[in-house]
Order: sequence, then structure tokens, then C-alpha cells
Amino acid sequence: TIDGGMTPEIWAAEFVASLDDDCTGPLQIAVYDELLGAGVAPNPATANGIQFDCDDFAAAQGEDGIATITIYVYSIDGAGNYDYCETYLLLQDPNGLCVPGGSIAGIISTEEDEPVQGVTIDLSGMSSSNMITANDGVYAFGGLAAGGDYTITPSLDANHANGVSTFDLILISKHIIQTQLLDSPYKMIAADANRSSTITTLDLIQIRRLILNIATTYPNNTSWRFISSSYVFPQPTNPWFAQFPEVRSYNNLSSAVLNANFVAVKIGDVNGSATPNLLSSEERTLNGVFTFDLADASMKAGNVYTVDFRASEIAKIQGYQATLQLNGAELVDVAYGVATEENFGMRFVDQGVITTSWNGEATAKDVLFSLVIRATADVSLSEVLSVSSRYTIAEAYDQNNETMGVSVQFNTGVVAAAGFEVYQNTPNPFKGETQIGFNLPVESDATVTISDATGRVLTVLFVDGAAGINTVNVTSAMLKSATGVLSYTVTAGEFTATKKMIVVE
Repeated sequence: TIDGGMTPEIWAAEFVASLDDDCTGPLQIAVYDELLGAGVAPNPATANGIQFDCDDFAAAQGEDGIATITIYVYSIDGAGNYDYCETYLLLQDPNGLCVPGGSIAGIISTEEDEPVQGVTIDLSGMSSSNMITANDGVYAFGGLAAGGDYTITPSLDANHANGVSTFDLILISKHIIQTQLLDSPYKMIAADANRSSTITTLDLIQIRRLILNIATTYPNNTSWRFISSSYVFPQPTNPWFAQFPEVRSYNNLSSAVLNANFVAVKIGDVNGSATPNLLSSEERTLNGVFTFDLADASMKAGNVYTVDFRASEIAKIQGYQATLQLNGAELVDVAYGVATEENFGMRFVDQGVITTSWNGEATAKDVLFSLVIRATADVSLSEVLSVSSRYTIAEAYDQNNETMGVSVQFNTGVVAAAGFEVYQNTPNPFKGETQIGFNLPVESDATVTISDATGRVLTVLFVDGAAGINTVNVTSAMLKSATGVLSYTVTAGEFTATKKMIVVE
């Protein structure tokens, strides 16, 4: 392993080592930047990495951003015999961090040290510039005039719903009533959806509206906030005790600053389930299925029916969320029970879709809610009503904080659960980044193919799909600067479906 404080690129690092034919395994490797003296044995335990900085770059007389570094690679067998070879690597400084003057570089990552992609980094002061972080979350500005004053400001205000679920509402509710406090200042900042410097039920309302797709953004907050990683909260249990820094400023810059890092906070996501970059996959393991228990019925076109939703195991869960779909019937009304008006989203009711999110306490005898529907065809209720993740992901949370699937079970034994579905990308239209979601009935490899209006393939993503909801992030950079109406096709085994997306400049 060869590490570099200035993130060098290794252009060439090859070695071969010759030992006697009867060498004893296993072989171990030790690397050094100078040849060991006679009688000095290499030690793989301590010589397993070399770190380079701008001094090494200058000492190697680098030109045009490249320096040649000589290294010595030792092979040691199980009996302690060793031999070495001399090789080299090319150390690159692509961002000019080691040129005379100053430079500022850092990484944007979450509290769990996951790098965040798509963050716009603005440099202001004596000179101005900006860049967008890639999968590694790294940014760098080089060749800055010595003695200048500079400020670094990160921002990302896209895909507000990323990582936000009813489970976050459960955890925030426990914090509010002080039965289980959020254990870090970053989680508390994430819970403050309305940016009031407090955590209250008003935050729960805004987050639930996002989950239900009633709203797609926070009215008073951005999707992400970024806090200087060097900041120490004076009172970790109250992150608003003093104003925390969301920029980093450097006065009279005279050297390379390589640790201008920020901690990224996804607003609304207190359990760390947001997908921060394209290389990060959301692991969604389901521990059983929570079911609504319904009585099946034969329905006649034009007649109105009231469908009561109960759940025999409602006391075993802390909450649920889902998308309810009607096919062959239209919604007339929702009669509230344990779940009230705030637990439903009607934004897509013209498509026969109702979103729902609830957390709290109930019993098997309670009517959670009732749907009043009018049949538009002669059909059974079990053919009309199903659960999906089309807009609000279908999942429930048991008392051990495990995630469950959600389905509807009729007294005939029929279970209506989500099959293969491809969802509309969100946000759409988009600029910069969007997310494509799809549901797989079983675990399967999947491909996501994005094409322009002429059918030219712009990018293909391969997904190791899990049963249930899967998501992939797509950036404008992956689409070869294409704008306008594009199409994306998800293929998994025998299933395939295509939808349209819009990319704006």
C-alpha cells in the first residue's frame, strides 16, 4: 500500500523478486524509499506503506506535475530469507498543490466517513473558482497566490428525500420525548429540518411531507449541510449553543493546506441511510413482512365500498410507510382512524396512488384507516388493491429496529405485494444529479441503460440487485453532456421497463 498525503497517482509500480527455489512460504512484502544497509532485515509489519508529500515531490525535482520516486520492494519468506528489487513510481500533482504559493484541498465525507459526491465547492477571496466532488469526495485548489485570503464553501441541494424514511421520524420522536436521545451533534442537526436550531414536532411534519411526496424539498433548509471537520462542539448535546462553521477561511495563505475537510450532514436522515456517492450501495435487508389484513370482496362497477385496514401484528412494529395503489377502482375518501390526515399523501391520487407514513401505537382491533373506493369494473378487491414502493418505499420497522417488507393480505389467502417496478427518477427534471429506483420481486442482477432521443446509449450501470427497493444515482457528467428528454431502461432477468427523464442545462 502506498499512501500519499497529497493524493498522488501511481503511474507505474512494478516489481519482481527472486528467491531460492526452495523458499518457505508464505511470502511477505516490505517497501522502503531507501536501500537497507548490510545486515538490516526488512520488517513487513512496519514497512507496509510509504507516505509522500510536497517535500518529496520537490526533492525529486518534479516538472510539469510529475516526479520520479525510487522505491525498494523486499520479499521475505517464512524462514526469514529476503531479496529486493529496485523500481520506481511516477508521483503526479495534477491539481498543482505543490507549486510555489499556496493550495487548499480536503475531503467531504459523512459522519461515517463515506465520501460525498456532487458537492459544489466554491473558492472565494483573492481568486475565485469552483469544482464538484467526484466519488471520492476530494476537492483541491492549487496555484493560489501567496499571502491571499480565501474562503471554501461547500453546497449540495439536490434529492432531499435521499435516505429519509419513517424510521427517521421514529428516532427523532424518541429524541423529542427523551426516551432515546440522538447520540451525536451531527444527527441533531440532521433532525432540525426547519432550521430553527431546535428539534420539535414541526420538524417531524416537514420530514413526513417529504416522505409522502407532498413536498419534494424543505422550505427553509437545504438537502445537505457541511460543517468544518476541525470544529469541536462546545456542548455536543446542543449543537446550536454556538454557531458552527459551514465555511473554512484562510488568511495570508502561504503554504499547502491539505486537510480542509468537512462533515456532510443529510437533513432528515438520522440513521445514516442516505446514499452519498455512486460507489455506495444502499443495503436494504428485510426481516420479515408486515401485512395489512383485509376482507376480500366482489365489487360491481359504479358501487362504493369501504375497505377497513387492520393489522394483527401492528403492536409488534413501531411504524410503517408505503405506496397504496388502486387498479380498477377510484378513491372517494379516506376515513381516518389511528392514522390521521397527516399520515397520507394525495399528490398522485389521480393516478390511483395514495402514499402513507405512520408511527405510533395501536392494537390488532384498531381500524388504522379506511379507504372509500368506487369500483370502475366488476372485479374483486384483491385485484384492485396492492402495495408498492412507487413513490414512498414500502417498509415497516419492528421493535428491534429491523426493517420489514409491507404487503396486503386478504382473507382468501391472496397476498398483494410489489412485483417488478421501475419508478420515475427523482428529481425530474434535474440538473447535476438524480436517482433512479426500481423494485425487484427477487434478488437479481440488473442493468440500467440510459439513452438519448436517437437511441444512442449514454451509459450502462450494472447493479447487484436485492429483493425489494434498489436505487442508483446518475450525474449529468455520466450522460456525456446530453440534455433534454432521455430514456432509461431497467432490465432484470425476464423483466424490463423504460421511463423518460429530463436533463436541463
